[in-house]
Amino acid sequence: MNKIQLVEEKHLKKEIPDFAIGDTVRVQIKIAEGDKSRLQAFEGVAIARKGAGIRESFTLRRISYGEGVERTFLIHSPFVEQLEVVKRGKARRAKLYYLRKKVGKKTKIEERGGKTGEVTPPPVGETASEAAKPSA
Repeated sequence: MNKIQLVEEKHLKKEIPDFAIGDTVRVQIKIAEGDKSRLQAFEGVAIARKGAGIRESFTLRRISYGEGVERTFLIHSPFVEQLEVVKRGKARRAKLYYLRKKVGKKTKIEERGGKTGEVTPPPVGETASEAAKPSA
């Protein structure tokens, strides 16, 4: 490793959740107001992710009071206190910039299975069709 990578390695965060494009992510941001600091949440759909190492960033998009709001965050920034995956989305593109032109229900992204939206298997000894039948 070169000297730059050694310095950057000290500042990398260890607990970053695995999220992909299309996922709904909640970010807790540290905001300083005067001599106090507080956390503010920003929740939106991840529409872009780029960079590597300490320079890695991602962009979230949400609709606020009828206006589209996009915000870009550095993953390893000291102002990003916490990242949380709220919902897993199914996307077939690396960048979801086309969502900027969509309005209303057309901006919805199909949900996929995973840790947050995982489908539970039927109990042991039953098949999926037996578990779906109502018991009398």
